[in-house]
Amino acid sequence: MPESLFGTPFVAAPMAGGTSTPALVKAVHEGGGLGFIAAGYKSPEAMTAEIAATRELNVPFGMNVFVPDPGQLPPGPEARADIEAYRAALEPEAARYGVTLPPLRLDDDDAWQDKIDALLAEPVEFVSFAFGLPGKPVVHALQKAGSRVISSVTSVDEALAAAEEGPDAIAVQHSSAGGHTAAFLPGRRGQAGRTTAELVAQVRAAVGLPLIAAGAVMDNATLREVLAAGAVAAQVGTALVRTDESGARKPHKDAFGDPAFTETAMTRAFTGRWARSLVNEFVRDHQDAPEGYPAIHHLTSPVRAASSAAGDPHRINLWAGTGWQQAREGSAKDVVREFLNGL
Repeated sequence: MPESLFGTPFVAAPMAGGTSTPALVKAVHEGGGLGFIAAGYKSPEAMTAEIAATRELNVPFGMNVFVPDPGQLPPGPEARADIEAYRAALEPEAARYGVTLPPLRLDDDDAWQDKIDALLAEPVEFVSFAFGLPGKPVVHALQKAGSRVISSVTSVDEALAAAEEGPDAIAVQHSSAGGHTAAFLPGRRGQAGRTTAELVAQVRAAVGLPLIAAGAVMDNATLREVLAAGAVAAQVGTALVRTDESGARKPHKDAFGDPAFTETAMTRAFTGRWARSLVNEFVRDHQDAPEGYPAIHHLTSPVRAASSAAGDPHRINLWAGTGWQQAREGSAKDVVREFLNGL
């Protein structure tokens, strides 16, 4: 791979909601990888504060930004009715912990432009995008400011659309990945029925940009597989969740080692957007959750916070890729070194 791009085949996935931390970025770097932090759910001010804290570590890093979906703003009457009905269905969940569900917040990330402006004013080494494409003007402006730009896709069609904007690299996410799907074309949840390496090979045949493989890359062997398929690096998240430097909630970390959790599933129950989670009671109870990101994310937030505070893993989003059982505790530095052993 081009040393000038990442300098390593191990890229830590940006995990929003507090899992990715400056400490994790540092540990990943010490192990030989490249760390990322995440702007999702943060205000522009919180984002810039975390960039400043990470920059003090004097290591290269990247920032991930969610792309707003203007097609959902505002939701139509039918979609809003579905979300209202889901709010009513969540009342018993709120009552369980004595919390109040907030009013519906139907807007998306209205701070999008402020975040882009902040990244242009104080560039970081890498900027990646999820949930959509940022547009050519944003890509070119960030590149002019000195950042390398990465667009996230889940299919050949999405990769072709991303390549048209001229990013420096494309992250190819298989449906086995934990957390939210990066899919943005209508009707997509990400690719199923193929391995991450097979999906990478398909995208490699369609576009000439450097590719980062994401999805069930849990050890040195699977890292080698995706590199052999044509990726220049792997984006690894689930394998880092249990590490000491991860900011994941304790019930989330503990669930990875709990034999009571036996499977993952794609669910909209927590955020209104498809994401892969360990199957807990909340996932089972709300299999009919409607589409409605970010409204449902904001709606379930107090329930998830109360569940976490109570140490209850059954009402929080236990984001996990299909290889979660291989994730281990300890320093992320050691995890990364094991991935890179012999490469």
